Amino acid sequence: MKVAILDDWFDTLRGLASFAKLAGHAVTVWNDHTDDLAVLAQRLKDTEVLVLIRERTAIRAELIARLPKLRLISQRSVYPHIDVEACTRAGVVVSSNQHDGTPSYAAAEMTWALLLALVRQIPAQVASLKAGTWQAGVGTTLRGKTLGIYGYGRIAKVVAGYAIAFGMEVLVWARQDSRERAASDGYRVAPDKETFLRSADVLTLHMRLKPATRGILTRADLALMKPSAILINTARAGLIEPGALADALKAGRPGWAAVDVLDIEPVGPEREPLLGLPNALCTPHVGYVTREEFDLQFNDVYDQINA
Repeated sequence: MKVAILDDWFDTLRGLASFAKLAGHAVTVWNDHTDDLAVLAQRLKDTEVLVLIRERTAIRAELIARLPKLRLISQRSVYPHIDVEACTRAGVVVSSNQHDGTPSYAAAEMTWALLLALVRQIPAQVASLKAGTWQAGVGTTLRGKTLGIYGYGRIAKVVAGYAIAFGMEVLVWARQDSRERAASDGYRVAPDKETFLRSADVLTLHMRLKPATRGILTRADLALMKPSAILINTARAGLIEPGALADALKAGRPGWAAVDVLDIEPVGPEREPLLGLPNALCTPHVGYVTREEFDLQFNDVYDQINA
């Protein structure tokens, strides 16, 4: 099969053990990124199997119509970037393992890295030291604080365990069945969403982006948070009402935010207001970007191709 892999920016995949599963296929790996329809159509014109790295490139009807040999799109996780109806009309199978039961430890670790970086002011302290001015301020201790976890799935469960190790109180809000799972795991469940938002010293989002969850955290919700609170989002930017987080940070509720996901990706400071705010810490969607996580994910992606 002629296989094309898009957006492997650091040429990582060929160096992983899982890549051996593509032996026998004709594989082309693209290490740059383009949204240009004509360029993509030319690159992929002979492609039979297209491998995607998350949502880095959108696959819409206009492109699919120009790829007559395409038969399979193989990836992992959610697929809002793929026009599934157009694929169906063209006879293209979309295969995407949803990795239920396999926690992304990389994403959970990134959640904690962002939280620690923010409460201990690590970026500011590093910048201050490099500037020759020594310490930049006073940080905050996590022990005894309340970590509010919005959503309770495979990643949230790992994050909750980290919170216990740091001596934090865990408070969960989610849909009914998820709240029941959290309670059975021994975690406290909030009586309602308002109490949850008002109680959290740190609020972290852990749910899939789908129609039912898009914009699930609204401007009104953010206004309920403490001025001292921190919001962490390593899930999807679309879980928060568009523009609401930047406005909320300017208004001082919550006081800080750390996010690994943005509304437009890739993006620069000219288009993303969060990047210009002193109380926002932003990273370029690297929560899942580790060699170990890629190897785990692409084992599934290649198995889908061979199956």
